[in-house]
Amino acid sequence: MALVLNEEQRLLKDTAKDFLSENMPVEALRTLRDSDDPTGYSQQQWQQMCELGWASIVLPEEYDGLDFGFMGLGAIIEESGRTLAASPLLSTVVLGASAILLGGNEEQKSSLLPKVASGELTLALALEEGHHHAPLDTAMAAEAHDGGFRLNGNKSFVVDGHSADKLVVVARTSGTAGSADGLSLFLVDGDANGLTRQRRKMVDSRGAAALSFDNVDVSADALIGELGQAWPVLEAVLDRGRVCLAAEMLGGALECFERTVEYLKERDQFGVKIGSFQALQHRASLMYIELELAKSVLFDAFSAIDDKRADLPQLASLAKARMNDVFELVTNEAVQMHGGIGVTDELEIGFFLKRSRVATQLLGHSGFHRDRYASLCGY
Repeated sequence: MALVLNEEQRLLKDTAKDFLSENMPVEALRTLRDSDDPTGYSQQQWQQMCELGWASIVLPEEYDGLDFGFMGLGAIIEESGRTLAASPLLSTVVLGASAILLGGNEEQKSSLLPKVASGELTLALALEEGHHHAPLDTAMAAEAHDGGFRLNGNKSFVVDGHSADKLVVVARTSGTAGSADGLSLFLVDGDANGLTRQRRKMVDSRGAAALSFDNVDVSADALIGELGQAWPVLEAVLDRGRVCLAAEMLGGALECFERTVEYLKERDQFGVKIGSFQALQHRASLMYIELELAKSVLFDAFSAIDDKRADLPQLASLAKARMNDVFELVTNEAVQMHGGIGVTDELEIGFFLKRSRVATQLLGHSGFHRDRYASLCGY
């Protein structure tokens, strides 16, 4: 287990920091929000990210990938969290491409993954059906029909689902909601007949959609993996997503913390810098400790992905639960320490607060992951 980045990974992180700070600062997210951009991210900037190799970084070389590993991707995603960069990196590269890579057949991999690497194809994982993360509660039906399958049901919160070229849809081909048996994965075109996509405007400006499937027909070739046996693949995909989302949250928390410390050094009250107040120093110290502990957890989790370790599920839940709590703590403290201006739209601190609230619910809140961690440990 490596708890530090190697030289190549540090160089990649520095390159990502320079690109994102110059081209995709928090102000860019504000512009997307205020212009009501229909996609939710700049397609031109996404192509630039693909040209830098970010879309291909974890893909094998035989599919035009760089095979650089998730530790490297995590360094990029952490930097993207610092600027709240809007892109389909999580939905396409981490969730969508992982589903194809881990569960797809050779034809699906060879035809789709090179397009992901080049930026030609974007993906989204259509999973959630309720208000909270509950993968096993999937009830959406997929029935055999005319040599293929017919999908009926709804998905409530699909990140980048309104703009993705293809959807990786979780549906039930047998069994009942709550069971791991009977879940299947299907590839569905974003413009398929019977599919309705409605953009949802999230408080943090992240792109998401509600999807409705009304007799959506797909061919037998659209099935990813074995019929009714998708749970092991889906669980591995979600764990990759949870770790990468936690890295994004870490980047946001670090940026928020550093901005707050700088403000404490500059703000005068009663003729002195408020950073000299011992109570605020103690609170800042607590944030620093929690962030350092979170870094170690994330390094271990990324190592578990790259090394294909059996303890990845536990570490994924540990990382997500910890970052849920830490991101909420840091953003709450940042707003309070900035005072009244902290909750105004003029100050960018509020953007991080909003992102923390949405990211905490995405792919599982702390209660979900504490319960999962305990169950995985035999309690």
